[in-house]
Amino acid sequence: MSSKPLVSILIPAYNAQKWIGETIQSALAQTWPRKEIIVVDDGSKDETLAVARRFESRNVKVVTKANAGAAAARNKALSLSQGDYIQFLDADDLLSPNKIECQMLAAQSAASPHILLSSSWVYFHYRTKNAAVVPTALWQDLSPSEWLVRKMSQNLFMQTATWLVSRELTLNAGPWDTRLLSDDDGEYFCRVLLASKGVKFVTDGMTYYRIPGYASLSYVGTSRPKLEAMLVSMRLHIQYLLSVEDSLRTRAACLTYLNNWHLQFLPDDYGMYAQLEQLAAELGGALKQPKLSWKYDWIWKLWGWGPARRAQTLLPGIRSMGVVQWDKLLHSLESRIPVRRF
Repeated sequence: MSSKPLVSILIPAYNAQKWIGETIQSALAQTWPRKEIIVVDDGSKDETLAVARRFESRNVKVVTKANAGAAAARNKALSLSQGDYIQFLDADDLLSPNKIECQMLAAQSAASPHILLSSSWVYFHYRTKNAAVVPTALWQDLSPSEWLVRKMSQNLFMQTATWLVSRELTLNAGPWDTRLLSDDDGEYFCRVLLASKGVKFVTDGMTYYRIPGYASLSYVGTSRPKLEAMLVSMRLHIQYLLSVEDSLRTRAACLTYLNNWHLQFLPDDYGMYAQLEQLAAELGGALKQPKLSWKYDWIWKLWGWGPARRAQTLLPGIRSMGVVQWDKLLHSLESRIPVRRF
């Protein structure tokens, strides 16, 4: 066993008392034999730290620090880790038992620490067994430039925990950007990607991404600090892609990327929107005319852009609350039945 590479599973946690136990259990259940688990409590105000400390052992380290955001917590965990490979895992997400083992077998076959490994993933609320698998154009082996073009032109992403990263790649990519209160993972893995020789997609093994709610750290909404962080991340995405390939197709992908997200900045901050317009002009194009779906267009006509935009942001979430509560009820009922859990 000692000849096998060590994998560090790094879990930043903030006010995650409902989920952190199950997340740590999914890390402990990994079939890859050599692993360490490091939980960094980012100054939680609930019982996250107490729950995590129930799992402390020779292979599970739990530390706490003053609240400074998810990126800072991941940097702290990374500084404490000893692994040859790094698995980032958010405190409310889960891994199938074979996820890391499947990727490590692929890494050993590749025989290069500069190959970045990704995996399948699904959304879920409470029950993982009913999660629908929906492959995207990123679910295959890709070069760094092609991966970024597909992400930015088709509005796609890979969830944080899908990646397995070698120690060499983390060193070459540098630390997580603590300025970014949103899309810190998207920006970080761009740098990891550019430091790599390409992505190896591993079909076996699964990551379960708990659908974020309005209270989650990843929800941007109309938060000015998060919008500012998102703008920084978008600028960096464009910079990274053009640094490896500056062509008509990559500039077109960047323009599509801006147009996919520019509505997020209206009507809350026209200053940031103007910066997006300038970015589009520098790419040789322009932002499309703001447009809402027909379901919210009538609100725009009656009360203006602001109320219409907020309705489009909030109402889908309100409608989904019934689905979430139903899934929660079924999960609660099923958890009372003795079953073997991973």
